[in-house]
Amino acid sequence: MIYTNPEDQVIDDAAIKAFIDAYGERATALAPVAIVIAAYNEAGAIGPVIKALPAQVCDLATTVVVVADGCADDTSAEAAEAGALVCDVPVNRGQGAALRLGYRIAREGGAGYIVTTDADGQYNPAEISQVLAPVVAGEADFATGSRRLGSQETKDMFRRTGVRFFAGTISMLTGQKISDTTFGLRAMRADVTGAVQLEQPQYQASELLIGVITHGYKVVEVPATIHRRRVGESKKGQNPLYGLHIPGVNNLFYGARFARVAYGTWWRERQRAAAEGRRRAGSQQAGSQPESQLSGSASSPESGPSVMAKGSGPGSAEATASSAAAGATRPAGPAKRT
Repeated sequence: MIYTNPEDQVIDDAAIKAFIDAYGERATALAPVAIVIAAYNEAGAIGPVIKALPAQVCDLATTVVVVADGCADDTSAEAAEAGALVCDVPVNRGQGAALRLGYRIAREGGAGYIVTTDADGQYNPAEISQVLAPVVAGEADFATGSRRLGSQETKDMFRRTGVRFFAGTISMLTGQKISDTTFGLRAMRADVTGAVQLEQPQYQASELLIGVITHGYKVVEVPATIHRRRVGESKKGQNPLYGLHIPGVNNLFYGARFARVAYGTWWRERQRAAAEGRRRAGSQQAGSQPESQLSGSASSPESGPSVMAKGSGPGSAEATASSAAAGATRPAGPAKRT
């Protein structure tokens, strides 16, 4: 994993050390499936969520890992009492940073697959197996639930419109049709999370999705359900007017920030893809030179093909076909630890 902010690495390194010190071999020899939950002040909600999670999915054992993101309540104690392994981070950085740390814990702990769900009970634990199934079967590297293919309880038209708008936008930018870009119930091969750049502290849903698609991994959507939050209140879209609960205002703040991350990630990945294309072209050009021109010069072999599918930059024809091509680019064998 590459950290763009050195402070994040210091915090994560310290948190992982404390996590291993607390749990020993339980932390370094996780079950094949790690269910990762990012939590911030979710006391009263997280205990029932953890107790409802399955001990096995797709005939594979699970371990629940909760990253308590600078909580000021009893979230950590409640999660531990419910049976989760808890990584307690002393500072609140955001859901994106907490999930990134959870992914690293899962990879370094030996889990082959990662499932994410929320701490507020909005997702149906019975649907975890159907979201993970295509990944375990080798039909996809990354699977995400979709409320638009499944069902949703919310009547909030601002939120429904936002889901449709961002789904259309990201589909256009990446060349892959996506119906729901923010669904929190997701499943993936663990090593995928170490191959994409994750730097957003909060709105990481789009960053991960865009990164996975533009690296050429195969992505599928699965019909799933999202329920209304029944305990506590959402932490999304917090702003100076958050406490006033003015209809639509919090969603507008959330949408604006989500858009900034989505477009920023797309542009970053576009630049990365272009740079990789130039490097490949330069390497091929050097390899095609006559032997007489290369004699006496020292050259190092390429370290191996990039995880990204050739020519799969955002907006390209290859990106449009990334799902079909990703099988050829998917790393073979067990997940590598990062």
